[in-house]
Amino acid sequence: MDDYSVSYSADLTGNPVVWIVYAIVVVLGIIAMWRVFTKAGRPGWAAIIPIYNTYTLIKVAGYSGWFLLLLLIPVVNIVILVVISLGVAKNFGKSGVFGFIGLFLFSIIGYLILAFGSAQYVGGDKAVTA
Repeated sequence: MDDYSVSYSADLTGNPVVWIVYAIVVVLGIIAMWRVFTKAGRPGWAAIIPIYNTYTLIKVAGYSGWFLLLLLIPVVNIVILVVISLGVAKNFGKSGVFGFIGLFLFSIIGYLILAFGSAQYVGGDKAVTA
């Protein structure tokens, strides 16, 4: 037997710092989505209801609620998330680059910019069918 064996673990689930950072990110995400929904004329409380918040985001992007079903299909869901991000950016008067980089790749930062920045919702309530 080896008396010098040492076991290292990368398990950080018990680390309180990880949980605090996670909680901060979640709260910031909820605050950002609440403000974005409010700016778009939707109920802010929709940000805290699972599945309904995604449906509301699809409506803010200007697409049909049927897009929610497309999010259940692997690989297709990534494409649909990009399309939704681009739609939200367009409806807030932002560019497609902001939609892809800000809302898809770095969503917390992008939605915080939409929520607390000067962007105003310019989209209509008509659903676009794809």
